Amino acid sequence: MRKSSRAKLRQAFLHLENEVPGGVARQVRNLRHPNARWVRLPVGVLFVLGGLVAPLVPVLGVWMIPLGLLLLAYDVPILRRPTANFTIWSARKWVVLKKRFNQRVRGSA
Repeated sequence: MRKSSRAKLRQAFLHLENEVPGGVARQVRNLRHPNARWVRLPVGVLFVLGGLVAPLVPVLGVWMIPLGLLLLAYDVPILRRPTANFTIWSARKWVVLKKRFNQRVRGSA
């Protein structure tokens, strides 16, 4: 049975929250609250735009694009499934990379 796009998006947020520091995870959880819609939408748009101008402004980064899309997907149904799938895929890849890095660091020490 296929998961609904909302369930898939919820799973993506949980993957993200498990990989970021506690304070960031708490802010992401706050943005997921239904009453935070009027904050979530502008923050999502600003993150996407900030990620697009990342080559011009060094403080900003390309990492802002997926996070902005994830926040927008909460309120824009057509973005839910593809954004959730990408977030889950990238979180799994990140875990694998961290394990490889930690094994190399331990092996060379």
